[in-house]
Amino acid sequence: MNIVRKINRELAISGQITQDQLHQIAEEGYKSVLNLCFADEEGWWADEKENTEFLGLCYANIPTKLENLNHQAALIVFQTIGELPKPILIHCDISIRSAAIVLLYIATKQGIDFEQAWQQTIKLCLLEK
Repeated sequence: MNIVRKINRELAISGQITQDQLHQIAEEGYKSVLNLCFADEEGWWADEKENTEFLGLCYANIPTKLENLNHQAALIVFQTIGELPKPILIHCDISIRSAAIVLLYIATKQGIDFEQAWQQTIKLCLLEK
């Protein structure tokens, strides 16, 4: 089971969640799940959307690859984060993408230029682009 890391009152990140973890997330009061994985990734479960919505949570899947991430692609993810009921669990396969997205989201909400935030995220997450 992947560790859920609360970033603030609205956002948390993790790697790929399990069915049991999804129930725990709902019990802990999360309102939404944002999945950054592609359908061909290891650990993907096809009925995650249905299971999430069955538990009363909102669900969104925005497949994201960090090597293809630019300001325009990030804005789509940020808009979804802004629209989903909070708190949100944002997950991917091993939580690197979810951590990077949350760092970028928070930085840009604080008025930091996207490119500057992206360079800092690369350093913090040890990403290569």
